[in-house]
Amino acid sequence: MKESIWGYMVILMGVLAIIVIYFFQNVTNTEENNYTLIKEATEAAMYDSIDMATYRKSGEIRIVQEKFVENFLRRFADNASLAHTYKIDIVDVNETPPKVSLKISTSDDTVEGVTFTIADKIDAIIESKN
Repeated sequence: MKESIWGYMVILMGVLAIIVIYFFQNVTNTEENNYTLIKEATEAAMYDSIDMATYRKSGEIRIVQEKFVENFLRRFADNASLAHTYKIDIVDVNETPPKVSLKISTSDDTVEGVTFTIADKIDAIIESKN
């Protein structure tokens, strides 16, 4: 009888270990994917929103705030996962010198009923050779 209880306990511990590994793997993959998506979307949106008329006229690099927000939201929405809920906070956009600060929070409900929020922040600037 004692040996069968030990067998049940080993199987139960194995199932619990698999559930814990699955939960933390899901959290880690979500955070890594979000950071990469934010970084790539921000960089591309900044380059797309450069005011070329000002650059040609004075050689000054300047971004257009409205164009940046539009490009960033479009790029982010095209590649974001539909399994998560996102809250996008555009903290700061400086047109000259070109700098943006973003904060994106991801809410996710897991299978176990636990809700967690991951917040990623990024500050980006455009560097030039002047």
